[in-house]
Amino acid sequence: MRKIQKILVANRGEIALRIMRSAKEMGLQTVAVFSEADRNALHVRFADEAVCIGEAPSSQSYLRGEKIIEVAKKLKVDAIHPGYGFLSENAQFAKMVEEAGIIFVGPPVKAIETMGSKLAAKEAVRAFGVPMVPGTEGAISDVTEAKKIAAEIGYPILIKASAGGGGKGMRVVENEAELAEQMERAISEAISAFGDGSVFIEKYITAPKHIEVQILGDKHGNLVYLFERECSIQRRHQKVIEEAPSPVVTPEVRKALGEAAIKVAKSCGYYNAGTVEFVMDSNLNFYFLEMNTRLQVEHPVTEQITGIDLVKEQIRIAEGKPLSFTQNDLKILGHAIEVRVYAEDPANNFLPDIGKLQTYKRPQGIGIRVDDGFEQGMEIPIYYDPMIAKLIATGKDRNEAIERMKRAIEEYQITGIETTLGFCKFVLEHEAFLSGKFDTNFVKQYFTPEKLQTLPDDDAEKLGAVLVASLLSQNHSNSNGTTSNKEHIISNWKRNRMVKR
Repeated sequence: MRKIQKILVANRGEIALRIMRSAKEMGLQTVAVFSEADRNALHVRFADEAVCIGEAPSSQSYLRGEKIIEVAKKLKVDAIHPGYGFLSENAQFAKMVEEAGIIFVGPPVKAIETMGSKLAAKEAVRAFGVPMVPGTEGAISDVTEAKKIAAEIGYPILIKASAGGGGKGMRVVENEAELAEQMERAISEAISAFGDGSVFIEKYITAPKHIEVQILGDKHGNLVYLFERECSIQRRHQKVIEEAPSPVVTPEVRKALGEAAIKVAKSCGYYNAGTVEFVMDSNLNFYFLEMNTRLQVEHPVTEQITGIDLVKEQIRIAEGKPLSFTQNDLKILGHAIEVRVYAEDPANNFLPDIGKLQTYKRPQGIGIRVDDGFEQGMEIPIYYDPMIAKLIATGKDRNEAIERMKRAIEEYQITGIETTLGFCKFVLEHEAFLSGKFDTNFVKQYFTPEKLQTLPDDDAEKLGAVLVASLLSQNHSNSNGTTSNKEHIISNWKRNRMVKR
């Protein structure tokens, strides 16, 4: 066992800030690293110490593992927490951290390596009897062989990059006529995105739900599952809304999911926090998808329904302490929903909309949590993921969580850029979501730009009055206010009047 007294967070934005808050509650000193684009970021100001590690592009800053370790050594850091994204699932970085005599707040290197390859993961998990989607056991590149396998398991099929993620190197094939072209595209995209053109074939579940299970394990062999998260509301194969627990999973299926997740963890000697992802069909049959060997973006909903601070548990596990609770101690306490607030334009195919947060006021009240890394007047950098915040609502049941979330979305004030808030409200009010009878095809099935429209006249007039008052206030405080400033405010007002129809 090694006591951690100073921790460096090798990340940025809301997750860096979230980790540091838990660390400070544990009495730890915190160190931030940042790029030139994040010099004035909240996580930089919050940390006890902060060091610039390079220019704005992540390849010149947040992905510079050697530089981060150099900073950690210089500041006598005991541990490094990678957050998610960037170097969080980089086995080589984890190995370098350990070789430097620093604690890596995450799983063992072997586990990262095994689960970092979808093919290696499938091979490891298969031996533990975890349900698997029918498909190839290894990489495939021969089209003739691919056609034979596809005919055996039946169309539609899914071609997936072995080293993939985020929907890259993934192609749905409806029939044999399009297999060759789609396979070539998947291989090409996999090489471009990951430097590895290995692909494999799986049976495509036509109405799939994306269900994942949070697990925790210590270095003494104890493993628990903290129930499931429903993550089926996605665009471009990336999640937008998550909730816990799933509205359709029964107690029996929940137990089976949890036990399967524990088997996956055992297959690679796992410890620390991790997430096992499954695809589930309309009959609640589930199949192993992959394991994410890190903290997930959507971890707050699990924290809200269990009362467990996952970051604190990660740090305690990294110190070598055993879990302080067992599976029987864990209970589901209510319901939680998270919406990811992205700087994206849902009416324009969810394309990023980078700019300045002219207005930024967070919602408040009972059952509302906001994890973010921005404040009013800050720019959304073009170099990184366009997520502004995670908005979490918790209630005694799903209905209360939904109503609180709708109220919080209405209360959230963001101008200067387009966001996904209007889209998220559309989802929360849709019959398919309310019934729980939705899958990962929700956006394709139900959403079009026409579903968003401008505010009703009364609301528009009220918002216009507020902005005019703001403009007059600015002119009063600054006699040099120009016409261009007025036009900029009015323009932002017009382009941010998108709500659910």
